[in-house]
Parts: sequence; C-alpha cells; structure tokens
Amino acid sequence: MPLRPSSTDTRAPVSPQQEVTRIAAARSVHSAFLYLHNQEMEFRHWQRELAEVPAPPFGEAARSRWLQDRFASLGLEDVHADELGNVFGTLQRDATQPLVGVSAHLDTVFPIGTRLETREEGNRLYGPGISDNAAGVVAILAVASALKRSQLQLGSNVVFIGNVGEEGEGNLRGMRHIFASPRWKDSIHSLLVIDGAGTDTYVTQALGSRRFEVTFRGPGGHSWSDFGIPNPIVLLARALARFSEGAVPSTPRTTFNIGVIHGGTSVNSIPASATARLDLRSASGEELQRLEERLRECVNEAWSEVSLSYRAGEPKVTFAIESIGDRPAAELPADARIFQVLRAVDAHLRIKSIPRLASTDANVPLALGKQALTIGAGGDGGGAHTLREWFDCANRDVGLKRILLTLLALTGVRE
Repeated sequence: MPLRPSSTDTRAPVSPQQEVTRIAAARSVHSAFLYLHNQEMEFRHWQRELAEVPAPPFGEAARSRWLQDRFASLGLEDVHADELGNVFGTLQRDATQPLVGVSAHLDTVFPIGTRLETREEGNRLYGPGISDNAAGVVAILAVASALKRSQLQLGSNVVFIGNVGEEGEGNLRGMRHIFASPRWKDSIHSLLVIDGAGTDTYVTQALGSRRFEVTFRGPGGHSWSDFGIPNPIVLLARALARFSEGAVPSTPRTTFNIGVIHGGTSVNSIPASATARLDLRSASGEELQRLEERLRECVNEAWSEVSLSYRAGEPKVTFAIESIGDRPAAELPADARIFQVLRAVDAHLRIKSIPRLASTDANVPLALGKQALTIGAGGDGGGAHTLREWFDCANRDVGLKRILLTLLALTGVRE
C-alpha cells in the first residue's frame, strides 16, 4: 500500500508533514532507524579508516577508490568513478527514473604529507578531516546501507555521490563536472548535500565568492642606482589601499579579504613583481560583480598613474588580474519541495534548526535552478581545517534519521 497518494489517487494531496509522519510510522522505516542506532561502532570504524586515507586538494584518488569499494560492498548498482574521481552508486538498477541525489565531498584541506592519525576517546574521534568531511561520507554510507538492508521500495531512484574538489581552490570542480554532464544534469532533480557535523542548521542560500590573484610586474633594479623606476610593491599597495577603502553593504552581506601578499627578493632591490590574493564574498551575485569591477578599477588606476609618465625607451610596468576561484551565489525558493520536506522532518524529529548562509557543493545545482540544500551528518564537531579537528558521535543517529527520512519523503515509499 502506498505511503503517499499515487498519481491516480483522487484524494486531496497530503502535506509534507503528513507524508513524513506516514513514512516514519512504517515498520520497515523503524527497522532502518534501529539499524542506524545499533551500528554506531561500525560507523566509527569507517570514519577513522576513511580519515586516514589522504585526500589533499587535487589528490583524492585513493579516497575515491576506498569509497568505490564501500559502495560495491553495500550492493549499490552502477558503482563507478568519473575522470575527475567523483564516485557514484545508485540504489536501484533502473536508470530511467528521475534521481534524488545525496552527496558528500571526499577532499580535505590538508596537503600531501600531513600526518593523518586518528584516535578515539569516549564518544569523540580526533584527527584531520574527521568531521569535515569523513562524517559526511560515512553518513551517506550509513543511509545507503540502511536502505539496502531494509529493502524499502522507493518511488524514485537515489544516486549516492562522493565528489572531489569542494574545498578551497578545488572551486567546486567535482560538482561542476557532475552537473556539466547531461547524464546527471538531466536526471537529478533534487540534491541533498551532507557536509560536516550537526543537525542544528541547514543551508538554502549559497554564499557566492570570487577569488583573484593580482600581479604587478616591472623591470626591477637596485635601490640606489635605479631609484625612481616604478616599484611593483608600491603600485600593488596603492591599488589594494584604494580598494579596501570602499564601502560594502551589510545587506546583502558582502565582504572582502586580502589574504596573501608577496614580492621582492631583498631590502635593497626594487622588486620585479608583487602579487596579492583576494577573496570577495556576497550573498548577492550583483554585489559580487560590483566588487569585482571596483577591484579592477583600483588596479587600473594605480597602473595608469605610472603609465602616463613613461618616457620613450623606458621599461614599462604591466599588471594582470587572474581569476582563481568563482562560486556562484544562489538561493533555494522557500516553497521548494526539498525545503518543505526538510522542515517537516525536523518537526517530526523535534530538531530545532536555523538557516545558515554558506558556500557548499549545493551552490552549483542551486545556480542552475535545481532544488538543493546542505545539512550536517549529525553528532557534533569542531576544529575544522586544523590538526585538532574532532567529531562527537553522541546522537549521530538523529542526523542519520534526518537524512533518511528526507530522502524517503522526496522519493516516496511503497511496501
């Protein structure tokens, strides 16, 4: 008997809250909940094992192989990795159905050579990447395992995804590649992204960011004998000072940061180049564009002041502005089904959650007009992106139930 009205049902459609309540009351769903609670020790083993597999930026191959093996051992269908290392596995063999996707990024911020040692003290796991995002990957494995064991009959197919390139200069390259493929772009209608720990937040507004490397280049020379020739460090400093003096709106919140600056070789040498890296962020794509335009104006003004005073035969100063990252800003409509379902699930599980503005893998599908949001894997965590990172396993099963119920309400369930 369907747990939600079929397409031929003439009764009034049920609300997301009614639908979630009906699904959660099913005996098979209770069995899945029990599995998620009882298998905590196995999930901890998976999490520590995964966190000790290196996945530096642009070097996730070993972790991709690990996840492929896990997907295959769970009995998922069509398990494979694409050319970037994104890993896929579907719940059912039928590939003609529309898909609900659930994803977790595989990569970490830690460079190659980082000691990836984990330890367990009571309910806490410690180690680089143990929460962000070993917790997220283990969450999709746990939910996939629960679904396979329960033999629930879903109304739509589910694709489980472990994607590369979420962190830092990865620039969401894994998710961009997935949604550039017609196979996935045309079939995935909703995506649930699992990133980090917790159940107290959800991300429906994608924080946009643009990152640039600005470089001035000149002839360089000796501080005494060549005094007076253009100094790239001075020009860069002028451009950055002008840019930083500009106002940015508080609503929509817009920020910028000059995070890296370098140039020169010695105190008595006029440098041949100077470079800075900037991070621009906003909840608004229009404000991001304005901020970028102002940066370009300030750089060009600093260069123009020198270029106007050139004499014939003098070596010239040049500048370059290179984009090193671009994450689109977007927002999930309040009436989107995936959002209404999540709120109903949170109400059913008595989870108090609040919206959070963030940059996650959901930026990509949201910018394409698809339904997507990001939630945590349950438990609790801290020290993200440091060697002191930790994950508290207490109440992990609440987060896993949240993910499972959301998926089941999105796909529909039949016994």
